[in-house]
Amino acid sequence: MKSVDMSSDEFLAEMEKTKKFADKVCNQFGWVYNPNEEVNEGVLMGLTRNKMIYGKRFCPCFMVIEENGKYKSADDRICPCKPAIEEEIPKHGKCHCGIFCTPEYAKTHDH
Repeated sequence: MKSVDMSSDEFLAEMEKTKKFADKVCNQFGWVYNPNEEVNEGVLMGLTRNKMIYGKRFCPCFMVIEENGKYKSADDRICPCKPAIEEEIPKHGKCHCGIFCTPEYAKTHDH
C-alpha cells in the first residue's frame, strides 16, 4: 500500500481539492460543516488520504477492503455516501463521520 506524507506538497494540494469537493457537497445538498473544526479537519484529511492511496474519497470512518484486485469500502461508503444522504442526515442531522450536518443540527450543537 502506498504511504502518504501528510506534510508533502502533493498531500496539501490534494487536501485543497478535497475541501473544494466538500464545499460542493454542502452546496448541493444544503448541508453545512460540523461546528467542531477538529471533526472536519480529521475527516478531510482522511478523505484526502484515501483519495491518494485508493483513487476514491472513501469514507475514512469505514474499512477499505480489497476485492478481486479492486478497492472498495466495506460498507460501500464513498463520500457523500448513500447512507448519509438517505438515512443519517435526514434522521440524525449529521452523517456518521460528522463532517456534514443540517443547518439545524449545527445551530444546536455549536460550541
